[in-house]
Amino acid sequence: MKAAVVVFPGSNCDRDLAVAFEQAGFEVSMVWHKDSQLPEGVDIVGVPGGFSYGDYLRCGAIAAQSPICQAVVSHAERGGYALGICNGFQILTETGVLPGALLRNAGLKYICRTVDLTVATSDSAFTQGYNAGDVIGVPIAHHDGNYYADDATVAALKDQDRIAFTYVDNPNGSVADIAGILSENRRVLGMMPHPERASDEGHGGTDGVAMFRALSGLLADA
Repeated sequence: MKAAVVVFPGSNCDRDLAVAFEQAGFEVSMVWHKDSQLPEGVDIVGVPGGFSYGDYLRCGAIAAQSPICQAVVSHAERGGYALGICNGFQILTETGVLPGALLRNAGLKYICRTVDLTVATSDSAFTQGYNAGDVIGVPIAHHDGNYYADDATVAALKDQDRIAFTYVDNPNGSVADIAGILSENRRVLGMMPHPERASDEGHGGTDGVAMFRALSGLLADA
């Protein structure tokens, strides 16, 4: 299986994400934001956390206009898999690959700690390694993680079982406690918490490992 991890000026979780993919058996390529194409044969694109372009304008707004993001959008439109984490989630909403927007945290403060998430659905490539209703511990590190979408969009996400994770104790004001959502074809996941930071016992937890292993197993059988 082949994974590509996009690197922007200000990315700081790109290597963490690459290691999580590698530990699950992926061959990983690092892709620079000025590249216009993804490597041949990529199965999944990882859009990592960090502060792309210093979070100027809106978080992810400048990165969404980069050459590589055009390739990421095309990859998603062809049915390719993509995983956007934290700033990566913000970028995927800015490109329109995922609905909604990430606003300033309700308390207007940067939050960095491990939080409990409820697995809202196991019906996706990303969450099939869990059972719906499982509670997992995953770190967050964001200032603009307050997920917002209008009532119709939130209703559609609920009706289509596209809410992947919810916060047990909402830290940022996200509507409906949403921590992560799926695209309509369920092949793109955007989430604010960092599963790649919960993939090594030395980092304090391994609740994120099941996500990468599930992806590995699914794509290996494809």
